[in-house]
Amino acid sequence: MKDNYAVIMAGGVGSRFWPVSKTAFPKQFHDMLGTGKSLLQQTFSRLAKFVPQDQILILTNAEYVDLVNQQLPTLAENRVIAEPAMRNTAPCILLSAFKINKENPNAKMIVAPSDHWIEDEAAFEKDVLNAFEACDSQNVLMTLGIKPTFPNTGYGYIKFDNKDQSKSKTVQTFTEKPDYPTAQSFLKSGNYLWNAGIFVWKTSFIIDQFKIYLPDMFSVFESHLDELNTPQEKLFLENYYPKFENISIDYGILEKAKDVGVIEANFDWSDLGTWGALHSQLPKDEDNNVSVNARSIFIDTSNTILRTSKDKIAVIKGLEDFIVVEDKNSIVILPKKDEQEIKSIRNLVMDKFGKTNG
Repeated sequence: MKDNYAVIMAGGVGSRFWPVSKTAFPKQFHDMLGTGKSLLQQTFSRLAKFVPQDQILILTNAEYVDLVNQQLPTLAENRVIAEPAMRNTAPCILLSAFKINKENPNAKMIVAPSDHWIEDEAAFEKDVLNAFEACDSQNVLMTLGIKPTFPNTGYGYIKFDNKDQSKSKTVQTFTEKPDYPTAQSFLKSGNYLWNAGIFVWKTSFIIDQFKIYLPDMFSVFESHLDELNTPQEKLFLENYYPKFENISIDYGILEKAKDVGVIEANFDWSDLGTWGALHSQLPKDEDNNVSVNARSIFIDTSNTILRTSKDKIAVIKGLEDFIVVEDKNSIVILPKKDEQEIKSIRNLVMDKFGKTNG
């Protein structure tokens, strides 16, 4: 385990979970599943089972550092890295890789979002350890892919070589959020997996890939390598990080790289990107309704998710396929089919009532 490191990306806003998830307090810091732990705390404890706690880094927006420290009080201060600006996943992954590699040149790292739902944590651990093992024996960028259960247009897809009988299969292409007919064809073909956004690789190898495919970003970090893991790191990041290209690791590296592998996951997974996704993961009553936090009564109501502040009495009558979300000074009621509009609705609210409401 001494060479196993983890990077948890915890800088997102989670705008599709508004009004619960707000800029000042995003969804990864909420107990979205009613477990008594926030999504970040669950992710941390899941990874800490097979990665030493002092080898886990949290990458987050500078304004969320205090929230991370409050929720993970046993984590050393230098394990929480503040991003001065939101620049997508590529810059934060390269920063993490350089920091870890400087600490341990033999390190391998798993990169995981902070806000996913994974039920079978033992199966997750086994799959990740298989990915670590694959990276030990070869230079490869490993991903974990999820067997698709329906033609979801909100996920990226990974096409793999279905003639490959090994645990780690060669990735042929990545496709980002296809339209519905394309997603249907992917499902029928049998050699596509959902891209879970969970990656494993040697730090040295991912750094080499940045040198090839994002050389400008690489050269900035390389020329300031002496400042990483020192008190000078903060000033370096403040001066240079906001200038980096806003680009994901998928577009910047994985879609171009030649040595990419995928392991089909043996655990249930959801990226919990919407209220509908949360509804699908939580226990339901006989009419397929979900209630989070509320003392609820459902009358002539079905397939609806209700989420309120703690212990609020809520009576819902006559709704089918709805989202009902209350949070302090906001309430949202809309059909589940329109859940993707929540992001734009949030923007409307911010424009009319001020940014503190978003």
